[in-house]
Amino acid sequence: MAVPKRKVSHSRKMKRRSSVWKLENPTNIVKCPQCGEYNRAYRVCKACGYYKGVEVIAKSEPVQK
Repeated sequence: MAVPKRKVSHSRKMKRRSSVWKLENPTNIVKCPQCGEYNRAYRVCKACGYYKGVEVIAKSEPVQK
C-alpha cells in the first residue's frame, strides 16, 4: 500500500486544489433590447420581463407613496 513518506505542506496542498475554486466568467452577457439591462443571452429579462420582443412575465410598477 502506498503511504506518503513526508507530510504534504499547506502550500503544496493548496496549489493542487487551486483549480477547484476558480470562478467562471459568464461569457454570454447581452443588453436587453427593451430596457437596456444586462442579462444572459436566450433568457427572459429579469428587469422588464421581455424575451424576443414579447412580454413573457408581467411586471407591475412599484407602488409610490
